[in-house]
Amino acid sequence: MTTAQSAYPATRLRRTRARAWSRALHRETVLTPADLIWPLFITEGRGVEEPVGSLPGVSRWSVDGIVARAQEAAALGIPCVALFPNTPPARRTQGGSEALNPDNLICRAIRAVRDACGEDVGILTDVALDPYTSHGQDGLVDEAGYVANDATVEVLTRQAVVQAEAGADIIAPSDMMDGRVGAIREALEAKGHHNVQIMSYAAKYASAFYGPFRDAVGSGGLLKGNKQTYQMDPANGDEALREIALDIAEGADSVMVKPGLAYLDIIWRARQMFGVPVFAYQVSGEYALIEAGAAAGAGDRDALLMEKLICMKRAGAAGILTYHAPVAARLLNG
Repeated sequence: MTTAQSAYPATRLRRTRARAWSRALHRETVLTPADLIWPLFITEGRGVEEPVGSLPGVSRWSVDGIVARAQEAAALGIPCVALFPNTPPARRTQGGSEALNPDNLICRAIRAVRDACGEDVGILTDVALDPYTSHGQDGLVDEAGYVANDATVEVLTRQAVVQAEAGADIIAPSDMMDGRVGAIREALEAKGHHNVQIMSYAAKYASAFYGPFRDAVGSGGLLKGNKQTYQMDPANGDEALREIALDIAEGADSVMVKPGLAYLDIIWRARQMFGVPVFAYQVSGEYALIEAGAAAGAGDRDALLMEKLICMKRAGAAGILTYHAPVAARLLNG
């Protein structure tokens, strides 16, 4: 091998990085606003904005504010918003019955966004009972304090139908009960909601990164115990693939890995193994760490958040749920 031949690969790499246009031309992974889903928190009232203390820059909005945020998403090229209610304490019960109220907070927000935005933006809704229960668990609790799987699935199925009938485009069960995807799919079909998608939280870990989210939906101070009996052990990877396989077999149109950054290996493995879109959720704790790090001078906020989002896309995520969605979209739109 000649000197020129041995030096060629390194020289070639330097040449392709030398100019911005060339770096763009050779970029292997491209992130666009169309890859983002914007999670939004709903609260009661009108003209209300309630900043979430543990999530700097994130607020709960009354329904009219949610509509404005959805319109903002459409203008930025963000194709979908995810809605999460902060149910008033007086409407939280042991059985989470408010989840089945067709005029509850999330259903009113769904209808308002649909009326204002038409088909310009998709609406994803969370199916779980933690925003509605007085104990903060995602399901029904039996006398021993254990979250009862089958009884919970029956309620979740009814909750999903209520949301679909309000106009939700994507039902996203985040509860991690066994068998709920199949039950929800069957119920949606029976009610004629053939085009309502299911994005399953198939690999949702019992993570320490959820604290600010629980503050935002008002369940954090209510939570009794933990969620380790139904959410996944952070030590397990093969189990995540089994969970994903089960949900796909039951009819999930797409699956989610949550959290995102700490579980890039799961995103990658799921993308390689299964032929369905895999979404990542950059959760509240991940968001808060970026904001706190930037505030402490650890790095540039925009650079930090964009690097984290692109790494999730590079790992195989078809899309990313992130509270940074509007910031990222503006950066990407230039």
